[in-house]
Amino acid sequence: MNRPPLLQSDDAAPFWDATRERRFVLPWCDDCGQPFWFPRAACPHCLSPAISWREASGRGEVYAFSIQYGPALPQFKDEVPYVVALVELEEGVRLMTNIVGCPPDEVAVGQQVALQWDPVEDGRAVAVFAPA
Repeated sequence: MNRPPLLQSDDAAPFWDATRERRFVLPWCDDCGQPFWFPRAACPHCLSPAISWREASGRGEVYAFSIQYGPALPQFKDEVPYVVALVELEEGVRLMTNIVGCPPDEVAVGQQVALQWDPVEDGRAVAVFAPA
């Protein structure tokens, strides 16, 4: 996908750094033991600032999705139609992503999906998912 430049916050830096090695990591709270997404400075479950990053499975299922027939950004005009989905990972968190590797009309809620990487020019990669 022809993506606009990726932004990076200090909270998300460990995630983006791991993508350079094609490792999929999630933030976990060291106090309550819960994973979460999106990266932030404190756990959304208990507000602890004690956060570590752990390898994630890269597997999940489609929780919800939308087929985009009009591009959300001008850079995506050659990509339509494409699927924007909320994927529930095996770890229990939900991640907004794209479903690739199949026609958009074959995507279904409950479909099992697995991680793939969509590389960007600076060496990082965007996590996308394809049918498992």
